[in-house]
Amino acid sequence: MAYVDGFVIPVAKNKLDAYLEMARNAAAIWREHGAIEFRECVSDDVQPGKLTSFPQSVNLEDGELVIFSWIVYPSRAVRDAANEKIMQDPRMAEYMKAENMPFDGKRMIYGGFEMRVDL
Repeated sequence: MAYVDGFVIPVAKNKLDAYLEMARNAAAIWREHGAIEFRECVSDDVQPGKLTSFPQSVNLEDGELVIFSWIVYPSRAVRDAANEKIMQDPRMAEYMKAENMPFDGKRMIYGGFEMRVDL
């Protein structure tokens, strides 16, 4: 069964174009190393909740949007191998520098998930 890495990220509205450009470039690298899907979604209808919500999960600030993204791999083994290669890929070096990231990585939520239903 497929394996998914999921992300929720706050991005300043004035950095959205830079973020999407970075995502497009990163998608090519991820797919080269084994990803079969790479999705980036920009919040359109996410309201603060009473207990939890997407905005609360990333401590959303004024002027920011929530990005919900995921990367699909054929398996966890492919994902683990891909992530190792991606972190060593020289094309990623510039994106990995904190000053070049168009988002606050400290407020990013991410994790790996086993896909159990795929209809």
